[in-house]
Amino acid sequence: MTRPAKIITWTLTSLLLVLAVLVIVIATFDWNRVKPTLNAKVSEALHRPFAINGNLAVRWQREPEQGGWRAWLPWPHFIAEDLTLGNPDWLKEPQMVGLKRVEFRLAPLPLLLQQIVIPRIDLNQPTASLKRLADGRANWTFDFGPKDEQAEPSKWVLDIGAIGFDKGQVSLDDQTLKTRLDVLIDPLGKPIPFSDIVGNASAQKAGAAQDYAFGLKLKGRYKGQALAGTGKIGGLLALQDASQPFPLQADMAIGDTRIAVAGTLTDPRNLGALDLRLRLSGASLANLYPLTGVTLPDSPPYATDGHLTAKLHEPGGAVFRYEGFNGKIGDSDIHGDLAFVASQPRPKLSGKLVSNQLLFKDLAPLIGADSNAQQKARGGASKQPAGKVLPVEEFRTERWRTMDADVTFSGKRIVHSAELPFTDLSSHFVLDDGVLRLEPLRFGIAGGKLDAQVRLDGRSVPLQGRAQLSARNFKLKQLFPTFEPMKTSFGELNGDADISGRGNSVAALLATANGDLKMLINDGAISRGLMEIAGLNVGNYVVGKLFGDKEVKINCAAADFGIKDGLATTRVFVFDTENAIIYIDGTANFASEQLDLKINPESKGVRLFSLRSPLYVRGPFAKPSAGVQALPLALRGAGMVALGVVAGPAAGLLALIAPSGDVPNQCTPLLEQMKAGKAPRAVKAG
Repeated sequence: MTRPAKIITWTLTSLLLVLAVLVIVIATFDWNRVKPTLNAKVSEALHRPFAINGNLAVRWQREPEQGGWRAWLPWPHFIAEDLTLGNPDWLKEPQMVGLKRVEFRLAPLPLLLQQIVIPRIDLNQPTASLKRLADGRANWTFDFGPKDEQAEPSKWVLDIGAIGFDKGQVSLDDQTLKTRLDVLIDPLGKPIPFSDIVGNASAQKAGAAQDYAFGLKLKGRYKGQALAGTGKIGGLLALQDASQPFPLQADMAIGDTRIAVAGTLTDPRNLGALDLRLRLSGASLANLYPLTGVTLPDSPPYATDGHLTAKLHEPGGAVFRYEGFNGKIGDSDIHGDLAFVASQPRPKLSGKLVSNQLLFKDLAPLIGADSNAQQKARGGASKQPAGKVLPVEEFRTERWRTMDADVTFSGKRIVHSAELPFTDLSSHFVLDDGVLRLEPLRFGIAGGKLDAQVRLDGRSVPLQGRAQLSARNFKLKQLFPTFEPMKTSFGELNGDADISGRGNSVAALLATANGDLKMLINDGAISRGLMEIAGLNVGNYVVGKLFGDKEVKINCAAADFGIKDGLATTRVFVFDTENAIIYIDGTANFASEQLDLKINPESKGVRLFSLRSPLYVRGPFAKPSAGVQALPLALRGAGMVALGVVAGPAAGLLALIAPSGDVPNQCTPLLEQMKAGKAPRAVKAG
């Protein structure tokens, strides 16, 4: 053997010998010797106590699944037992996290490229106690000390593929959210296929979602409300592949709200996205606000079922979509798509809602017009006083500035009663920095249309509101379909209103209202029976006193009220019937809810009333009283103190007369005479 060959041989032999010795040393090294140093270094880096209290070992095993020559390369498997991580010094409780055992394997070759590749970590019986104080300090936030901006960033890269775990316990005490939860994680006796929970179609769409492997039990309080629930999750969190879905399922009750979800979480390391079937139900939609921060109106009990997706790291803020949902609010159906973007300066809700049949009574909670019992059932704090008609429940204007909204709603059929359906409701609901607008609010009723513009400014204290309404072409025979004399009528109802006020409830707004109200009816009929249909007991009395039990044709009814500081005063209020002209004067006080009206009838021609004294209607809105004035009837036209005063209002009411083809409007001659300053005694009956 030549000298160079001997040198190479001895060199290789020495290297192999050193390598063999190194392998033997590593394989037989007692790793528990490094625990004190390791514990101290980790504690120093985390600024809180860390300890491996049990055995620390490394086992070398081949990885056959690597294939080829790499299958013969042994990988180190690290095993540590009884690990604890302490709390920061501002918490009394000493321990934050405990683990009975941690095991992971390390890929050796990537170390040459400064990559720490750990395909999987297994956690055995983890426990965690998470706490956040009222000042915002949380024990899951770590202080790594001041950052050295001059130091070069580390070239080492950490890549963890997945985390496996088994039975564990997690407690959360978050004082900022008023939340205390205990979560128990237990292995299922047998894995449950993902498709068994979400269905085959959803499972195929989700792709390679793993089976459910663990059960969850939750108990505690969330934002001050009692919470209890159960659920299921997968057994392995895939951290390396952000697209691999992780299965979730939960059914829980928070206060009076029930939430059921089933689907997947993707990119769990960053809590990236959700794809869930969501079922929601509860006593009122408004009760979701403290849970979600989404401002929704008061409602009857509701239930919905739809598809929830979330992208939690969008540049403009997390985006939640609740799509294709169906449900009920009270006895009304609801369908649609909603999106919620956690944008700045305020999050925004947008979408489209549709109802095929909306019951009028299900709209009552929107303005607090439901009963005390119903308000209590939905968690309302307001109590409607006995004898008070106008709703006193206050709007929650403090919530209006927490988010914006742009939602359209359409209702194909709105049922007030079996005989009086509303149709084609459409509304555009806009909430912008505390200002709520319904522009427009439209629906059809009795062959006509109601068009409203509503604006409520929740930024001012108290709230400022304005409503402009226009009613056109309401057909009387459709308004009163069960009243026989109206079935052949060509008459219509038209009206306008423009009212503004200040206050945080309907009652308060009307108590301070200013504005105008005009209404015109032509070619109708009236009777005690009609008053009974309308539920107007006082009207029943008045009509009975004027006409007895018979039905009387109305040529025209015209009303014009001026409203100032909550007091509505008649400018013109007149009925032209086939027998008489009836004048009504007086006031309606919305602040005190008191009526004070005087009714003066005048006979036409030779037809004489047996009644020779005026009538009155006085008292509270809830139960006014009616009777006969002690004074006799005044001279003709007593209801119109000065015809010149009503000339202007009469001219304004003429504008409500819409063209109606060949059928003359019988209000025209009445109002023309009033406009000219003449008493309308000559108007012919019929």
